[in-house]
Amino acid sequence: MNSLRFEALNSLAKNNRPSTFQEYSSENHYAQNVFNDIALQKSLNKEAYDEISKVIFKGSKISKSLADQIAAAMKSWARSKGTTHYTHWFQPLTGATAEKHESFFDLSSDYLAIERFDGSQLVQQDPDASSFPSGGIRNTFEARGYTAWDPTSPAFIYGKTLCIPTIFVSYTGDALDYKTPLLRSLSELDKAATDIAKYFDKNTQKVYATLGWEQEYFLVDRSLAASRPDLNLTGRSLMGHESSKGQQLNDHYFGSIPRRVLAFMQELEHQSLLLGIPLKTRHNEVAPGQFELAPIFEEANLSVDHNALLLDVINKIAEKHNFMVLLHEKPFKGINGSGKHNNWSLKTNTGINLLSPGKTPMNNLQFLTFFINTIAAVLNHESLLRASIVSASNELRLGTDEAPLPIISVFIGEQLTEVLNNLEQVSEGKLSPKEKTDLKLNVIGKIPEILLDNTDQNRTSPFAFTGNKFEFRAVGSKTNCAKPITVLNSIVAEQLIIFKGKVDGRLENPKMKKDDAIFNELRDSIKHIRTILFEGDGYSEAWIKSAKKRGLSPMTSTPEAIKAYVSPKSITLFKTLKVFTERELESRVQVDLQQYTHTLQIEGRTLGDIARNHIIPTAIQYQNTLIDNVKGLKEIYGKGFEVHAKEQMLLIERISGHISQINSGVNAMISERKNANLLEDDYLKATTYYVQVKPYFDTIRYHCDKLELLVDNSIWPLAKYRELLFSR
Repeated sequence: MNSLRFEALNSLAKNNRPSTFQEYSSENHYAQNVFNDIALQKSLNKEAYDEISKVIFKGSKISKSLADQIAAAMKSWARSKGTTHYTHWFQPLTGATAEKHESFFDLSSDYLAIERFDGSQLVQQDPDASSFPSGGIRNTFEARGYTAWDPTSPAFIYGKTLCIPTIFVSYTGDALDYKTPLLRSLSELDKAATDIAKYFDKNTQKVYATLGWEQEYFLVDRSLAASRPDLNLTGRSLMGHESSKGQQLNDHYFGSIPRRVLAFMQELEHQSLLLGIPLKTRHNEVAPGQFELAPIFEEANLSVDHNALLLDVINKIAEKHNFMVLLHEKPFKGINGSGKHNNWSLKTNTGINLLSPGKTPMNNLQFLTFFINTIAAVLNHESLLRASIVSASNELRLGTDEAPLPIISVFIGEQLTEVLNNLEQVSEGKLSPKEKTDLKLNVIGKIPEILLDNTDQNRTSPFAFTGNKFEFRAVGSKTNCAKPITVLNSIVAEQLIIFKGKVDGRLENPKMKKDDAIFNELRDSIKHIRTILFEGDGYSEAWIKSAKKRGLSPMTSTPEAIKAYVSPKSITLFKTLKVFTERELESRVQVDLQQYTHTLQIEGRTLGDIARNHIIPTAIQYQNTLIDNVKGLKEIYGKGFEVHAKEQMLLIERISGHISQINSGVNAMISERKNANLLEDDYLKATTYYVQVKPYFDTIRYHCDKLELLVDNSIWPLAKYRELLFSR
């Protein structure tokens, strides 16, 4: 193990040559490997194309004959590009994507070689469902599950395989993935938002949720990472003293991209473009070795698929460039962790962004309607929204190094706060012309466009309005975007349904005009939503105290936060909208709790192994060197050796002290872990790991990190922070 670190450093020093990648035209290569709308039009006759367009737009059921036509066209297209296999590509509750490849090759009844791929194989497959997390929905001895084609997300070619995006459900029809509930939530949001949008434009037929994610990640040299079992097994460094230089100088942020990293980014972007992932932005992030990429906004379901696909592609491309990608939310202590800001908005089939201020009072009334109702939805379900982003890894990031606190609040800025203040002063009933003028709802149209973002952003806000979208900043780097977006879609849909009911109730009065009814409902909502609006420093103790007084969810443990999924309010929400059944909600909670426990379990075992099998032996080796030195000094100086060996003897004692603390800490951690593992209740087990096991991680790490400063660098087995973060 000792040699791995130094072999990697020597290799980096010898092979420090610039890496290059030939960039290609984005226009000519974009979506070449995607069976998208253009490919559909080229492959199908007009009747078939119109039918599948209706299926995609309205969600109607696909006929067998149409499925056969599309399957034939899809196979012909895929085979022309050299594919040999196809797979149903899905997103189980593991956090990764899954696929089972099937060959187009088959045998006829008389044993002749043929190629087979028809509508039945396109629309549905029967993969083993027993080995995926199900939260008790599936028994381990029951294997059957189904994948079903999602026609709203186009098929694509990855490598030599045709990948067909699908949902994944159990034999009983229960959702076992992230996509199924997402699609349900998008459908409910579409119906609720369309009903509201028709107040302002009767031509509105559909409302789409749009999503733009910002993916942060770390790159470390793969050879150096090979000396770190913790990076390989857990995705983060469980020990390691902070580098003398970290991010103090802010010289990495938006700096010149290292040549080797740039070559990696260029190839990643090229492969992503071929797959239809519209990457737009790349740059250095704040922490050394940290980077970010972001695409153009897309329809939410497609955007979620693209992020899930990217997390697979990025690892494969990184391997080609001898990098390891770290997607963990907090891979290194003392510097920024990695998030994945989810930028969410609503768009009509007519091309209108419902969260974008307009140039007329009516347009701005539409904007304020969706703006205020989204905030009201967040307030009504802030604990549920938090539950959608918590995990063992994100727990380490939230509230540190510019990441927002795990207390959900909404930042809207000074100008919109003033607009809400004005709106709140509206009198009950019909508005006077003067009141409508005084509201100044068309202020946006009277100032330069650049002032659409006229308020400074608040980095500590977990949920912020940023001009024409809401930015959910608390989402972790590894999180499947479908998880928080499903919750956000659902709570907003519920709130819009409630709002419409109240407006329609007011309109039963024949003297009440539509805009007056909307104004009055919005005014009443403002007093309610002030509870969750916060413009200040989210890190301050004053805000934490204020949040508790406001009745917002305190910063409880992750296991406690997860339980929000099965609160009576959450169950009612999801059952009413038919996004989750109660059984599916209970399964999600069980899966999340088990993943939390297993993550800490793996980290604890890895930490104990490294501490005992790598750190302690290395410390003893160096200690023996010191002992030999002291013995030599004694031979030379006799009784007066202590004068010359004072520091060496002190080092020996300090090393012994740290070794003792590490060993006792590991023993105590193992004992607590054994006790926790005996517990059968998932919540109790996860909580016990949080309270009894996890604290030992910091204790053991402290002494290991102290030994790193004491032990001879030439024998230290683990790549150090300075090497991992700065060696390119």
